[in-house]
Amino acid sequence: MKARFLIAGALAALSLATTAQAHRQWMLPSSTTLSGDDSWVTVDAAISNDVFYFEHFPMGTENVVVTEPDGAAGKIENAAKGRYRSTFDVHLTKPGTYRIANVSTGVMGSYTLNGKQERLPRGTTKDKLASVIPAGATNVQTAEMASRNEIFVTLGAPSTTIFKPTGVGIELVPVTHPNDLVSGEAATFQFLLDGKPAAGLKITVIPGGIRYRDALGQIDLTADKDGKATITWPQPGMYWLNATLGGGREGGPGGEGGPGGPGAKAGEGTPPAPRPQAPAGPPQRRASYITTLEVLAP
Repeated sequence: MKARFLIAGALAALSLATTAQAHRQWMLPSSTTLSGDDSWVTVDAAISNDVFYFEHFPMGTENVVVTEPDGAAGKIENAAKGRYRSTFDVHLTKPGTYRIANVSTGVMGSYTLNGKQERLPRGTTKDKLASVIPAGATNVQTAEMASRNEIFVTLGAPSTTIFKPTGVGIELVPVTHPNDLVSGEAATFQFLLDGKPAAGLKITVIPGGIRYRDALGQIDLTADKDGKATITWPQPGMYWLNATLGGGREGGPGGEGGPGGPGAKAGEGTPPAPRPQAPAGPPQRRASYITTLEVLAP
């Protein structure tokens, strides 16, 4: 039971996304639509309680990858890490839509050997899982995690080349282009889980500026059988969108917003109910998706 509680806390710290009480990871571009043939965008990246405010700690940028409109690999420039946020620039030289993404995958967990709890080595992958669990291990608890935090920036006319799914974790496939959003108009997105429609996926949308209003303004959506969800934007501004699957992190106990989430002290919260011991099997699926969207005035 203790092992499962520790794993849930570690995974929550990894994805850092969901409910109102939790720390939220985000990237905020200086602009999402630009003109010309030689432009720059500056991105703030942080983890905070209030969306788009710097008051907790910076997000690492070591794994941020840029995909250019033609599918070529771009790069971040002028990266800097401060006390509460990280910043970096992306030089836009090709027309079309760019993806700026921080993606991670892996397996986390623990096991008991000779009466002592051991953790899986950092960096364990699905294909190496069997090799890192020694013979005789009991109380094996594992969770396969795929985390994607991405934003989209367009130079000139929007393009769609970068939206080809990878088939890993939760991914967004636009029906409405994410850089073509207008307040008062409906936008539809399709979400995939490991390359297939994520039917029933729970999606949370929160408008920026929550520090200066009493109500969170959260919008809750559920994807249909084709993984599609439609939202009519209530007002212009920047919006934080999050979808999370697995591990009870959709607002329940042990989730990022519940007991055992980020910021919880050791011993706080109610551990999940005990489960009979079982040998290592296919990892439990856990995935999170985050994006920042800009909605323009009509």
